[in-house]
Amino acid sequence: MAINKDDFEEAIVNIGRVTKVVKGGRRFRFTALVVVGDKKGTIGFGTGKAKEVPDAIKKALDDAFKSLVTISLKGTTIAHDIEHKYNASRILLKPASKGTGLIAGGAARPVLELAGVKDIIAKSLGSNNPNNLVQATVEALARIKG
Repeated sequence: MAINKDDFEEAIVNIGRVTKVVKGGRRFRFTALVVVGDKKGTIGFGTGKAKEVPDAIKKALDDAFKSLVTISLKGTTIAHDIEHKYNASRILLKPASKGTGLIAGGAARPVLELAGVKDIIAKSLGSNNPNNLVQATVEALARIKG
């Protein structure tokens, strides 16, 4: 199945500056964490690292399209409660009734938005490291059974 990249929206979750100290001084590089989704149940995330921010974002986008997963939505929410742990990050997702809205914070919010979930309650437990939290959220959504 060929994917049309125009159908997908992107969200930059985190941009970090990485410093390497060498004999002549400091060398700066940038890392980017990007989430892509079509708001219809397909989501992916990727990371990239480069000397300039736009290049890092471009690399992250390319990486994100390689890791697309499809999730099962039940109307505007998810089918059941789920808790998932990835490294030190733990995410708790609970379905919510229509009109509740997207109650989520940190790096989990753009993931849920781009997945197309409109009514959900999400709680981040443990580490709030954006990389781990995004991975935990995507894995949790992928584990939901229709």
